[in-house]
Amino acid sequence: MIKDKKILFLLHLPPPVHGSSIVGKAIKESHIINRSFKTRYVNLLVSRSVDETGKTKFTKLLRFISSWIKLLIELINKRPNLCYFALTSTGNAFYKDVSLVFLLRLFKIKIVFHLHNKGIKRNSSKKINHLLYRYVFRKSYVILLSKYLYYDIDEFVSEEQLFICPNGVEDISLQTSRKFKQASPPINIIFLSNLIKSKGVFVLIEACEILYKKDYNIKCDFIGGEGDVSSNEFQRVVEDNGVVGIVKYLGKKYDKEKDEAYKNADIFVLPTQNDCFPLVLLEAMQYGLPVVSTYEGGIPDIVENNVTGFLVPQKDAQALAEKLELLIKDSELRIKMGAAGRVKYQNEFTLQAFETKLQEILETILLKETRKHL
Repeated sequence: MIKDKKILFLLHLPPPVHGSSIVGKAIKESHIINRSFKTRYVNLLVSRSVDETGKTKFTKLLRFISSWIKLLIELINKRPNLCYFALTSTGNAFYKDVSLVFLLRLFKIKIVFHLHNKGIKRNSSKKINHLLYRYVFRKSYVILLSKYLYYDIDEFVSEEQLFICPNGVEDISLQTSRKFKQASPPINIIFLSNLIKSKGVFVLIEACEILYKKDYNIKCDFIGGEGDVSSNEFQRVVEDNGVVGIVKYLGKKYDKEKDEAYKNADIFVLPTQNDCFPLVLLEAMQYGLPVVSTYEGGIPDIVENNVTGFLVPQKDAQALAEKLELLIKDSELRIKMGAAGRVKYQNEFTLQAFETKLQEILETILLKETRKHL
């Protein structure tokens, strides 16, 4: 029986809070997953803050060694039928993950990789990386967040090995959900992510400058932690673009403060240049906000262009400003797109939909493997 099958989950758990760790936490706490299989969990995340990400530290090495030892103990004492692995596919973390794959292969454990990031096609130009990717994905299964991400791994993963499972986020209650309303000026634009250049921070500031010079009554709030853009650098760019008082960095917001920020907003913007499947877009849609984002990663699966929001080219402040202008001028369009986004979220991107889909994928893999050995 499938319920008797043991699955070991190697995943990322917060802190820090980012897409992969949020999904990891949801899986670990999922009643659907935990009642369907015999589950065990090992946290692979060695960074404990955004500041530590990408940096070499002795404490991170110790955490990795601890994860490696925990995995070894699990394989010896509670040998799983399947290992779910939230693989980091690039950077130094990938090489660390390869050593874990080697250990799993040593014990002949079947692996299903869940990819929350991309960059494999670009990184595989290096011969050593190309060889490692072939080794990692050989005779394994892979879960992608969107069909638009398959191009990144098509050299190493056949369609027979592939599953698609869009992420989901926990729904808010009807009592706290945002009411669709005719907003009065200023129109409130929000950006919710860490201050990272590749998230389009400076592109949005420039777009706000364009709109401000056209005399639109707007404000734009940036919410999130500091990344490769410091609060001081952010403020300097705001001053250089002449939008002091219009564009503000509000720092991190959690729980009720985050809820209020969404409910008080009129438009959500994420002009990202490097993403897979941003959970903040799902959050914005469940609050009934029209979304403006970019053609990046799996975003075209989330934002239906001209229906739930707009998609614009990356690094194009003028195009971004033009779409924002349409929404600023037309309150009915904002309400219409926001309502369509809310419906799309409810139909496709709830946390329950994600957990159910993942459970079905894991069951399918286990049945395939069971039949192979009959």
